Amino acid sequence: MTDLKVLKLVPKPKSEAKPTDGPPVVEEKKPAPTRSAAAAPKAVPQPAAQPTAQPAVASGPAREKQKRVNLSREQMLQFYRTMYLSRRIDDKEIQLKNQNKIFFQISGAGHEAILVAAGMVLKPAYDWFYPYYRDRALCLQLGMTPLEMLLSAVGAARDPNSHGRQMPSHWGHKKLNIVSQSSPTGTQLLQAVGNAEAAYRAKQIKELKKNAVPFKNDEVVYVSVGDGTTSEGEFWEALNTACNLKLPVLFLVEDNGYAISVPVEVQTAGGDVSKLVENFPNLLLQRCDGTDPIESLETMQRAVNYCRERRGPALVHARVIRPYSHSLSDDERLYRPDTERAADAERDPIKRFASVLVAQGVANEQALQQLKDEVDKLVTEAADQALASPQPATETVLTHIYSPDVDPTSKEFDTEDGAELSGNPGTMVDLINRAMHTEMARDPRIVVFGEDVADCSREEFLGEVKGKGGVFKVTANLQRKFGGVRVFNSPLAEANIVGRAIGMATRGLKPVAEVQFFDYIWPAMHQIRNELAVMRWRSGGDWKSPAVLRVPVGGYLKGGAVYHSQSGVSTFTQIPGLRVVYPSNALDANGLLRTAIRCDDPVLFLEHKHLYRQAYNKSQYPPDNFMIPFGKAKTVREGKDLSIVTYGALVQRSIVAAKQVEQEGISVEIVDLRSLQPYDWEAIVATVKKTSKVIVAHEDSLSWGYGSEIAARISSELFEYLDAPVRRVAALDSFVAYAPQLEDVILPQTSDVATAIAEIHRY
Repeated sequence: MTDLKVLKLVPKPKSEAKPTDGPPVVEEKKPAPTRSAAAAPKAVPQPAAQPTAQPAVASGPAREKQKRVNLSREQMLQFYRTMYLSRRIDDKEIQLKNQNKIFFQISGAGHEAILVAAGMVLKPAYDWFYPYYRDRALCLQLGMTPLEMLLSAVGAARDPNSHGRQMPSHWGHKKLNIVSQSSPTGTQLLQAVGNAEAAYRAKQIKELKKNAVPFKNDEVVYVSVGDGTTSEGEFWEALNTACNLKLPVLFLVEDNGYAISVPVEVQTAGGDVSKLVENFPNLLLQRCDGTDPIESLETMQRAVNYCRERRGPALVHARVIRPYSHSLSDDERLYRPDTERAADAERDPIKRFASVLVAQGVANEQALQQLKDEVDKLVTEAADQALASPQPATETVLTHIYSPDVDPTSKEFDTEDGAELSGNPGTMVDLINRAMHTEMARDPRIVVFGEDVADCSREEFLGEVKGKGGVFKVTANLQRKFGGVRVFNSPLAEANIVGRAIGMATRGLKPVAEVQFFDYIWPAMHQIRNELAVMRWRSGGDWKSPAVLRVPVGGYLKGGAVYHSQSGVSTFTQIPGLRVVYPSNALDANGLLRTAIRCDDPVLFLEHKHLYRQAYNKSQYPPDNFMIPFGKAKTVREGKDLSIVTYGALVQRSIVAAKQVEQEGISVEIVDLRSLQPYDWEAIVATVKKTSKVIVAHEDSLSWGYGSEIAARISSELFEYLDAPVRRVAALDSFVAYAPQLEDVILPQTSDVATAIAEIHRY
């Protein structure tokens, strides 16, 4: 028998009639007596390429006392049953895939012990969970049923994980607090941090004590990754923020030695990620053999206790095995020798624990076989039910892309007409700032963060300094008014900003986050495209993340050059689930931002830097309920000869060009779209039918720019009303240069618009 663990069993009380379902009893471990060499268990050989499993070691701000777990007979059998159940569901899915009855399979085999242990010490529907695709055993322990898992495998409508919209093993369960998981590895890490941060901040916001958003005093946020995912930058960004804020996040690294075919020593310097994180402050670091159920349970209990006591985050580095290939799309025999795979088989947690149960008299072979037969029957019946379950109706494909409850294009959000303005005219910066002040006063759930957005992070200096309030001063004095809990600076890491915002929004806060420049939004693209925009759809409406991302955008600032002048909005308007707004003046910015904050969808709110302080787009201040609905364009100039459909900085340039050609007797109508996703197609139809000639003008590049879609749709659906081809005015297919004379050539100017007007008018 190999590597047996000596267990102390709790005798069953005479009056006990049912298996014990309570938590394991944890006691301080006394020093174990020294065993002779003859009595020591035989060591299990380890793969040469993978470092040997290390003992459970606590490190961090304080070493944790080593503790032992006392399990009743029923608890030990239940532990084994859940591990075996997880493996058998994997096997059933593999069988179904080979029969072409399902379409994908990825297993949690070899990870079962550490995951059942995690589920035993954490609380479903109380704690929060961001698992990854190997975490089948955890989800079973938390309460997900075999049928629910197999419904996911067949893509059934009743699948609680995604309602048939995601691949199997992409876990999510609203009732259990398992937040919808996606395929990109590591994106869940920052969301888990944001989830924990929501509770951390909500506890300090007195106005939220009576709010309906529920937060527990000792809740823990669990997030797991494989060893390969620790190579992602977001792993380190998440650890950084969790340690910095002492958030109760439990990081579980399930290290099976391979990221598909890449071994851990190629992925990680030194082949051991836990050695690399030893110096993170406030972090409790634990290492364990994740194939040993009892050692795993002891380790996880220490880590969870540390988090519940609000001492900081914990990281458990569990050495596990991967007895099956990465997925059924992979064949590990192509890169793993038989000797290494055989060594893994010797550490199989199910075989090892079965041997322990028999050796310690917990169950004999016959009892274990009876348990296995019961599980096999359960899995077979669940598979039959899943295969008979209806598929999602095809007419549901467009549901839950956007909120079904709050429609930001509706009359409810239209208070624009007749709004009374007052005060001295303010710039776009002034009116955006006012909108955030009034909205934060109205809704205590709103938090504002990003790079440099606070007045002064070291609040003791607020009385001595003027304050930053953003590089463009858009968030000035928000921290002074609402405090550093609600207005705060982030690390210089865009994925960190957006990922945390998603986690906060999931918990019911309303993050209004700032990405300092559109040019630097790209590190957050993963979070925006694959998480923020798709959360509601991929979960079938069970989860949502209605965050607002404020982003300064555009050129026409002398010296902006390549990395401070970008305008690639078409990249974002093609993302389903994401609202994209682009005001051209102060008043519109105020009303549209208020709508963005109050709507229930994620919004990319684009603020043109060149328009921030222009005199021509100033406005008096509207009332605090002033809103402009999305998808409502505005005709800023009436005309009859031709139309210009535009937005952003090209609105004013089009107005100036229209005034110039008016002297030649040309009457130009100008429509400011204001929101780009959705856009006001009815307004476009009306202006095209009125003038029969149209120009689409924007700052984006000409080829594949935003105007291409508008021009194509006009040509397709309004062809019979056109008296000339649709003309586009846009930037060159180039980067923006630093030298002013080059920038002027690259970006569309008033003269370019005027030339297009003259040419189309003559057609």
